[in-house]
Amino acid sequence: MSLPTSTAAAVSGWLLVALCALSGAYCLLRARRAERAARGAAGGEALMGFGMAAMAAPTGTGAWGSGVLLAVFCAASLHAVWLLRGGVHHVHHLVGSLAMVYMTVTMGAATAAGAGGAHAGGHGAGLAPGLPPVTGALLLYFAGYVLLGGARLVTTAGGPAVALAPGAPVGLGRGAAEVTRACRLAMGMGMLAMLLTM
Repeated sequence: MSLPTSTAAAVSGWLLVALCALSGAYCLLRARRAERAARGAAGGEALMGFGMAAMAAPTGTGAWGSGVLLAVFCAASLHAVWLLRGGVHHVHHLVGSLAMVYMTVTMGAATAAGAGGAHAGGHGAGLAPGLPPVTGALLLYFAGYVLLGGARLVTTAGGPAVALAPGAPVGLGRGAAEVTRACRLAMGMGMLAMLLTM
């Protein structure tokens, strides 16, 4: 016996919300425990996790949603530009923030056009398509990020001890670095899932 399509979509939407919210909560914990230099990146990841959870909610974000999310993700993009001072390894934060800005603008356009957008039924309810080249480029980027992140997680899980990732909680050892990688991988998969609905 299978679930009706609308129920299955709602269940998968709420699972995505839970995954993003848990990732955001872990990143917030990491930011609290991290050394000062790593707090910015961990805080940015927490913001992205919670923002993705809000955007993925099947119940939508209400009339205020698009504007607030757009402001939050624009601020996150500016924060990511600020983080670039610490090195190019923060480019992923910028790409992720800009992808969320893009999806929020698309979500707002879908709602304004009456395309059954995210306010009525969440991100997975069917957004108006964005610009195909932009959506395609973001899909390729996040698919590559997820595949690479998954390969890194698998190869380090059974191998010798690895250095802690930037922003990993101090004093928690190798397991914390693996959870941090898994958290980043989960958010990358969430981003990929949301892009696939466009």
